[in-house]
Amino acid sequence: MNNDPILTQIGQAVELHHQHGQRDAARDLFAKIWDEIGGERGDPLHVCVLAHSMADVQDDARQELMWDLRALAAADSLTDERVAGAGVPLSVAGLYPSLHLNLAECYRKLDDLDSAREHLRQARDTIGALGDDDYGRLIRGGLERLTAELAQP
Repeated sequence: MNNDPILTQIGQAVELHHQHGQRDAARDLFAKIWDEIGGERGDPLHVCVLAHSMADVQDDARQELMWDLRALAAADSLTDERVAGAGVPLSVAGLYPSLHLNLAECYRKLDDLDSAREHLRQARDTIGALGDDDYGRLIRGGLERLTAELAQP
């Protein structure tokens, strides 16, 4: 259960995108929150979650990559105590499989297959941090799909 007002706002923007199909409205709300938190100088948890979510509403793969790289950099500054204190039900280690999977997908879109495969490897190396729940299965499914895609000539 999330008890952080910024994460609640980010969740509202995610809902605009995923449940209501309002990409532009979600992107606008993410941009507003980004300004409120001070951009990359903000709390690393907010930066990580917001940038990871903002990447999903980008129309340009280079912009998507930029946001995903911001999310990864912020994750490297996080502690399990900070994540737990915000009511997020994952450890910091549990963030990395999805972050690396998204980066692998970005690099695939940009036809940088060596970087795509490297981030796919890192996602596989960190997947053990996820449980056998809906989220873990979602990320594992994404890994399997992208692995198969990158295996094709």
